[in-house]
Amino acid sequence: MHYTVVRAMEKKMTLREAFESKMMLLDGGMGSVIQTYGIKGANNDMLSIEKPDIILDIQRRYVDAGVDCLTTNTFSSQRVSQHEYHQEHRIAEMNRAAVKIAKQAAAEAMEKYGRQVYILGDVGPTSKMLSMSEDVNDPASRSITFDELEDAYLEQIQVLIEEDVDAILIETIFDTLNAKAAASAFTKVMEKRAAKAGDKAADLKPVEVMFSMTVSDASGRTLSGQTVEAFAVSVMHMHPLSIGLNCGLGADGMVPYLRRMGKVAPCYISCHPNAGLPNQFGGYDDTPEDMVRLMGVYLDDKLVNMIGGCCGTTPEHIAAMRKMLDALPADYERRKPAPKYATSPLLRLAGLEPLFKEQVRPSNGADSCNAEDFVKVGERCNVAGSKKFLRLINEKNYEEALDIARKQVEDGADVIDVNMDDGLLDATAEMQTFLNLLASDPAISRVPIMVDSSRFEVIEAGLKCAQGKCIVNSISLKMGEQAFIEHARTIKRLGGAVIVMLFDEEGQATNYERRVQIAARAYDIMVKKLGFDPSDIIYDPNVLTVATGMAEHNAYAIDFIRAVRWIMDNLPGVRISGGLSNLSFAFRGNNYLREAMHTTFLHYAIPNGMGMAIMNPSAIIEYKTIPLELRMAITA
Repeated sequence: MHYTVVRAMEKKMTLREAFESKMMLLDGGMGSVIQTYGIKGANNDMLSIEKPDIILDIQRRYVDAGVDCLTTNTFSSQRVSQHEYHQEHRIAEMNRAAVKIAKQAAAEAMEKYGRQVYILGDVGPTSKMLSMSEDVNDPASRSITFDELEDAYLEQIQVLIEEDVDAILIETIFDTLNAKAAASAFTKVMEKRAAKAGDKAADLKPVEVMFSMTVSDASGRTLSGQTVEAFAVSVMHMHPLSIGLNCGLGADGMVPYLRRMGKVAPCYISCHPNAGLPNQFGGYDDTPEDMVRLMGVYLDDKLVNMIGGCCGTTPEHIAAMRKMLDALPADYERRKPAPKYATSPLLRLAGLEPLFKEQVRPSNGADSCNAEDFVKVGERCNVAGSKKFLRLINEKNYEEALDIARKQVEDGADVIDVNMDDGLLDATAEMQTFLNLLASDPAISRVPIMVDSSRFEVIEAGLKCAQGKCIVNSISLKMGEQAFIEHARTIKRLGGAVIVMLFDEEGQATNYERRVQIAARAYDIMVKKLGFDPSDIIYDPNVLTVATGMAEHNAYAIDFIRAVRWIMDNLPGVRISGGLSNLSFAFRGNNYLREAMHTTFLHYAIPNGMGMAIMNPSAIIEYKTIPLELRMAITA
C-alpha cells in the first residue's frame, strides 16, 4: 500500500481541480483480471449483478494500488453490445450496479486512506462502426445508424450520471463517429439534467467528459482511418477534460502519437496502454517493471497528465505506476495543455486528416487567392451548380460522382462542398449515401466536408455521416431567432463549424449597413448566449451578382469587401467565406471573363480578411496575367 494516513486529510476537489493539481493515476484492465478468478467467456458487465463480490474485490485491489480514478465495469453496458446476450432489458440494472460497486470501493479508500477516488463511467465503442460498411459489396451501407447508436449510449449515460459519476470516459475509440454519437448523447443528458434543475442548475456537481482513442497499428490512425490530430479536432467541440490513447499498443508504441496529440490538444492528455502486444497465445507479457520502464519517457518528456493500464494490466502494474508517480520530485512540472482553440487564430477542421489554417487578417499583405491560408472549397459536388453532378446522382452513378470529388482534391480543394438540393431528389437519402460512399475513399475523405443544404434536416443527416469536423452551409436568422438558436445548438452538439448567411427576418443583406448589423446580432447570439467558439463561425456576407445593368447592383462587390473588413475588425475569431460564382453570374458562358472577375475580386477581398471561398480550385488564374485593360474594366 503506497498511501498512508499522512494523506488522511486530503482536501476534497472536483475531478478538474485534481487534474490541475497533480499527475493522475487510472486503474488497469478489468477483463484480464476477471480471468484470474477462473471466469472465462463470461459477459463481464453482467458480473456486476451476478458476482458483485468479484468486481468489488478487483476494484478494492486497484484502490489499494493507489489509483486516483476508478472506471466502472460498464464497457459494454449498452443495448448494442448486450443484444447478443439478450440482456437489453437489464441495461439500467447493470450500470447502476457497477457504479455502486465502484463508489463502495472509493468510499473505502476515503475511510482507509483519507484519499479521494473519482468514479469514471466507462463507455466502450461497441462492435459496430458508423464510418465503415460491413458489406464489401455495398460501401454505402451501415449496420447501425447514428440515431440508433446515440439512443443506446443515451440510455447508458443517463443512468451513469444519475448514479453520480464524476466523468464519462468514452474509450477505446476506433471510429470517431461512434464517439461523436456518445458525445451527442452526453450533451443531451446534461441539457436535460440542467433543465430539470432549473434555477439551481449552477449548483449541480460538474460531470466531465473524457475521450481515449485506439491507434490500430503503426500508421498512427484509428481503424476508421483518422490520424490522432484529426481525432483531436473532431471531438474538441465537447471541451473535454482530457483526450488520450489506450489499447492497441504497448507503452513504448504510444510515444510518437502522444507527442503528436499533445501538440494540438487544448486539454489534458491520458494514456493507458496494454501490457505490451499480445503474444501467440493472446496473453500480454510486459511485467509491472517493464511497463514502468517504458512509461518513464511519458513523465520525462511531460507527455501526459494521467496514466493507467488497459489489456493485460493488473493491480500490480498500477501499483508500480503509483510508485513511479510518488517518486517524482516535489518541483516536477507537469504537462500543461495547449492553448484553447478559442484563443487561437487557427481554423481547425478534419476529415481523415486535419486542416489547420491561420486566419487571413486584414492588411496582412495577401494578394492572391493562392495565399497559403486561404481555404478553397470545391464547388462541383453540388446538384444545383453542376448539371453533370446532378445527372450522375439522378442516374445513381456514384462512382463517377466520386471522381468529381476526387478531381477537386487533386486540383487543390481544401474542403469538398456537397449539396443534394433538387426537387426530384430525396436530398436526405442522397446526402447520406454519398457521404457514406465518400468515407470509403481515403483519397477524398482525407479532407473535410462542407455539408450544404437549405433544409436543416439534410444538414443534420449529413453531420451524422461524417466522423471528422465539417462545415455546415448554412444557417441564418431568416426564420427568426428561435430557429437560428436551435440549429446552432444542434451543429455545436454534432461538432461542426458553421457558415452564417447574412439574412434576417427582413430578408437578405445587400448593403454594407445591413450586413454589419446582422453579423453583429448573430455573433452576440452564438458567442454570448450559446457559447459557440468564434473560430467555428464563418460569415458569408452574400457575394451578389454585379454588372447586371441595374444601378443598384453596382456597389454589391465593394459593399461586400467593406463588410468583410468591419467583421474582421469587430467580431474577433471568425472567418469570412463566399460563393464566388454568384459574382459573375451575369456573364454565363464567358468562362475566361468570369475567372478574371473572380481572381480580381479575391485580389481585393483577401487583404481585407476574406479567408475562404466556394469555388472551382482549378479555374483561378494568376492576377498578374490578366490584361491591364480588363483588370481596370472589372474594377471600374
